[in-house]
Amino acid sequence: MMGERSGSQGRFFYRFNLEDVVPADHLLRKIDKVLDLSSLRSQLAPHYSHTGRPSIDPELMIRILLIGYCYGVRSERRLCEEVHLNLAYRWFCRLGLESDVPDHSTFSKNRHGRFRDADILRRVFETTVQTCMDAGLVGGEGFAADASIIRADANRQNNIPGGDDHDWTGGTGGEGPSRPVREYLAALDRAVAPPKEISLSDPASRLTAAVGKPAFFGWATNYLIDVKNAVIMDVAATPAIRSAEVNSAKVMINRVEGRFGVKPKRLIGDTAYGTGEMVAWMIEEKAIEPHVPLWDKGERDDGTFSRSDFVFDADANTFTCPGGTRLQQYRYRNFAQERSGVTKANTRIYRASKVDCGPCALKQQCCPGQPMRKVMTSIHEAARDVVRRLRGTPDYLQSRRDRKKVEMLFAHLKRILKLDRLRLRGYSGAHDEFTLAAAAQNLRKLAKLVTRPPPMAHQAA
Repeated sequence: MMGERSGSQGRFFYRFNLEDVVPADHLLRKIDKVLDLSSLRSQLAPHYSHTGRPSIDPELMIRILLIGYCYGVRSERRLCEEVHLNLAYRWFCRLGLESDVPDHSTFSKNRHGRFRDADILRRVFETTVQTCMDAGLVGGEGFAADASIIRADANRQNNIPGGDDHDWTGGTGGEGPSRPVREYLAALDRAVAPPKEISLSDPASRLTAAVGKPAFFGWATNYLIDVKNAVIMDVAATPAIRSAEVNSAKVMINRVEGRFGVKPKRLIGDTAYGTGEMVAWMIEEKAIEPHVPLWDKGERDDGTFSRSDFVFDADANTFTCPGGTRLQQYRYRNFAQERSGVTKANTRIYRASKVDCGPCALKQQCCPGQPMRKVMTSIHEAARDVVRRLRGTPDYLQSRRDRKKVEMLFAHLKRILKLDRLRLRGYSGAHDEFTLAAAAQNLRKLAKLVTRPPPMAHQAA
C-alpha cells in the first residue's frame, strides 16, 4: 500500500546530535584528530584588549578558513554560507545548529590586523609540520625545492611602464593608496632597475608568461618538501622572478634548520637551482649534496667543440684545446696592479692566441666565426665539478624521480584546492594564501596517512 505523510503540524521538540550525523570516515573528522590549535589563544592574547565586548573566537575563524582551503571554497562570503548549511562543517567548527556563523567581513578585518601582527597563519602551518614530524612522516634525508606561478588578482591592462614616475599618493575615492600599494612602496628599492610593466592594483607582482601563452601578472609559491611522504616543510611567496625563487630556497632551508633542527643531506631541484652560486652555497656552506641539473652554457649543439672538450690544468691555470693549444687569462702582459681575473658576472675568461688559431686545422670545429677561441668558467667551478660527478649515480637518478612529488603538490594545489588565482593582493595577501594552502595540504596528508585504519589481520583458513 502506498504510504502518505499525514498531518502538517510540525514537531515542537527535536532530539538531534551533530556527532551522530557526521560519518566516521569523513575528511574533517580525520583532520580534527591531527589539528592542534591549543596554543592559538595564548599566541594571540597580546593582540586583544582586556576590556570591551568579547570577540569572535579566533580558533573558530581559523577552522572556517581551513575548511575553505581544504575544499577549494575560494570566496569567504560563500564559505560562510557553506558553513551555515553543511552539518559536517558546523561539527568541525564546534558550532551547534542554532549557533551563528561569523560574517565574511570578520575574516578580512582580523587578517589585516591581529592575524598578521602575530603571524598566526605561519604558526598554524608550522604546527602541521611539527605534527608530521611527530608522526614519523618526515625523513629529513632529502628535500626538494620548486616554485609554481599563480595568477595575481590584477588586470593585465591596468598597468604603467616600469620607468614611469607614477604618483602613488592617490586612490579610489580620495582614500589614498591601497594596502598593496603601501606595502610595495615600503619595500621599494630605488637602486634596482624597475620591471618592464607594473600593475596598478598589485604593483609587487611581476609580469610573466609561459611559452606561447599571453603574459599575466603573477606571484610564485615556493615549496620545500621532504621527499619521504611529500610533507611541505616550508612555503614562501615571492614575485614571479627566477632569482627570487632561488634565493627563497636558501631562506627556507635556513628557516627549517633553525625552527625544527632538520637539515637535508641532499637537495633536489630543477635547472633554476643549478647556478654556480647556488651549488657552491649548498656544498661549501651547508654541506648538502646538490642533486640538480647544472645551469651550463658551455655546452654546444652546433657541432663545434664544447667547454668539456678542453682540459684544465689547475697548476698552470690554463686550458688546453683538442688541437694542443693553450688558453690563458693573460698573455704576455704585466699589470702594475695585480688583478683578480674575475669579471662582474663572477667568471674567468681564458683566450687562445690568434696566431695559434688562424692556421689550426680544427678551427672550423672550434671557432669558425671568431679569430680565436675563448672559454669562460665560473668562480664556483669546483662546486660545479662536484655536481658533474654526482650525475648518473643511483642516488642522483632516484632524486630526479623524487622531484615529481613537489610538482604533484602544485597540481593538487591548482586543480583540487582551486588556487590558480589569488584573491588577495600584495605580498601579505600572497603570503597568507600560500601559507594556508600549504597547511591544508599537510593536514590532508596527515588525515590520509596518520588516521588510516590498521590493516585487517589475515584469518586462518
